[in-house]
Amino acid sequence: MAAKAISSPVPVEWYPTLAVVMVSVGLMFTASFFIYEATSSRRSRSLSKEIATAVVASVFLGFGSLFVLLASGVYV
Repeated sequence: MAAKAISSPVPVEWYPTLAVVMVSVGLMFTASFFIYEATSSRRSRSLSKEIATAVVASVFLGFGSLFVLLASGVYV
């Protein structure tokens, strides 16, 4: 029985587009986080909102940087 070749679940042609989109969305959430921190007072801040925004930004920036590496030919 012959072994199957390993292939990416995402087409290689999509790597640059996914990199740009995910990094852009991650940077928008990061900017939103910093704006929220700078414009809200200490008493009106919500820890759950801060954590949720930071997690979403982190996920998008993490996958975005992965696709940047894949698009540039660094296979991780």
